[in-house]
Amino acid sequence: MTSTNVDIASAYFQAVQNGDMASLGELLHEEIVWHQPGANRFSGRKEGRDAVFAMLGAMMEASHGTFAIDKVHSLMGNGDLVAATIHFTGRRDDASMGMDGVDLLRVQSGKIVEMWLFSGDPAAEDAFWGN
Repeated sequence: MTSTNVDIASAYFQAVQNGDMASLGELLHEEIVWHQPGANRFSGRKEGRDAVFAMLGAMMEASHGTFAIDKVHSLMGNGDLVAATIHFTGRRDDASMGMDGVDLLRVQSGKIVEMWLFSGDPAAEDAFWGN
């Protein structure tokens, strides 16, 4: 099961990197619980695929379409959990951001049901996104 869950996580990151919202929608459970880190306008717990898509859309709008996971360093599975070490970037106006992070996905029955995100520099990410 762990290798299957790693494959699902890999498909998730490919969909994110390719902007494939249809595939992303297929991978996220309708009632996903998403834990966005920090103390910025996007931080907090999001419940449901629609809430997650709304947040991601607002992040793309705020970053003028530049917010991206540009590297997935590794994927590691342990039962229904998959940890990913990543690098993400974004630009908006005169600000830019680029840092490592860890995404922790919980997968059940072929769908991502819960996601926790961790930033390498939470203060810099908060400053980038603002309130």
